[in-house]
Amino acid sequence: MKRMEPDPERQRFPHSVVWTPIPVLSWIFPFIGHMGICTLSGIIRDFAGPYYVSEDNMAFGSPTKYWQLDPAKVYAMGSNPWDTGVLEASEEYKHRMHNLCCDNCHSHVAMALNLMRYENKTSWNMVKLCFLMLVHGRYVSFAGFLRTWLPSLLILTVTLIIVLAFSLR
Repeated sequence: MKRMEPDPERQRFPHSVVWTPIPVLSWIFPFIGHMGICTLSGIIRDFAGPYYVSEDNMAFGSPTKYWQLDPAKVYAMGSNPWDTGVLEASEEYKHRMHNLCCDNCHSHVAMALNLMRYENKTSWNMVKLCFLMLVHGRYVSFAGFLRTWLPSLLILTVTLIIVLAFSLR
């Protein structure tokens, strides 16, 4: 199967996991954010809220990072196991309540990867995906890098200035 290349301008990330920061939460913990998974053609699906899976309209804005996976590492059977996994996970999550800590966008992506048996595994979970996105994720652009890290750096800088100012009194 030929791998399609990402097209950040059109927001197309074929067979990828995508990530975008969540305001305030990602500013404090820049490794925590909102995640989606893309079809083979690059259409983004994300569990955006209770009983809602969006298509090409991520809940917290366009992706700042992506991790392109290899569709040849899918072990499920069928004519299009990648897209089938994404679709079945999306249909399931249209019937689920969103829970920030336990059943969220990362869980939706994990279910899709488990259904398609990516890398012949069914042990994908939100913690593993968070770590792997941190390690393997590529920024869509320099602006994506800034949108991810600048708020955290500003908060850290202001905090350090305040701490230093009070400690010098």
